[in-house]
Amino acid sequence: MPTSKIRPSPAPLLKPGETVVLFDGVCKLCNGWARFLIRHDRQQRVRLAAVQSPEGQVLLAWAGLPVDQFDTMAVIRDRHFWERSDAFFEVIAQLPALWRPVNLLRIFPRMLRDWAYDRIALNRYRLFGKYDTCLLPDPDHEQRFLKAPL
Repeated sequence: MPTSKIRPSPAPLLKPGETVVLFDGVCKLCNGWARFLIRHDRQQRVRLAAVQSPEGQVLLAWAGLPVDQFDTMAVIRDRHFWERSDAFFEVIAQLPALWRPVNLLRIFPRMLRDWAYDRIALNRYRLFGKYDTCLLPDPDHEQRFLKAPL
């Protein structure tokens, strides 16, 4: 199980046990990851929120993460949050068993995994490109994105 950080209070906007993946909404690689999750998480175990969205900003602030510089994916559930490679493995654990062999990559020490993660994260726009604005979810996927109650 990936190591989580724990906050004193449950995450705002989330129902108990609900998992949300925070991702950079203008990053082409990150949007590809979000589409991958929508396609392969058939049981809809995770929800999504762009870090630039109001919901993403609230959750970043709750976790004590920067709200203006987005260098990591974060996964949040209840009072727990995961970052970097631990966040990746926490998401993989939510996917069907077909994806579990990816967990074999955990044999590498976290320091090495996070170093590799950081190299990609810090160069993601140059390597994969960037959108001018956050992409909006397709209407048939809109329920997969976290929305604050009105």
